Amino acid sequence: MDISVGQTATRTKTITADDVRTFAELSGDYNPLHFDEAFVAGTKFKRLVVQGGLTTGVLHALVAMDLPGPGTVFLSQDWKFTAPVFIGDTITATAEVLSVHETKPVTRLAVKVTRQTGEVVLEGEAWCYTFSPGVNSTD
Repeated sequence: MDISVGQTATRTKTITADDVRTFAELSGDYNPLHFDEAFVAGTKFKRLVVQGGLTTGVLHALVAMDLPGPGTVFLSQDWKFTAPVFIGDTITATAEVLSVHETKPVTRLAVKVTRQTGEVVLEGEAWCYTFSPGVNSTD
């Protein structure tokens, strides 16, 4: 797949309580902000908050499967969480190609995640490398 500056892709997921539970089982992140309604009621969030790893996981899927696509890994990420994601939110990850290296399969992306209301919950940039069997096995 040829990647060019300005190209974009999106991926959308509704985050469920099962997603939060499964992520906690995989990661060990049982922070009370994610599970204890009485605890979170006493915070500014007032509702159970989704782990940040689930929010960024949608970006990981977008990069690995859509843009740049299969074989792609993150080299670095520079993003910030601008708002919480709550259980039941539908989030949409967007990536836009900002630059493509002339001689290597490296791209720089602007990334953003929004909730169903349009509010931005994460924004920043990432550098990616796309592996192709037999092509860049010794880079």
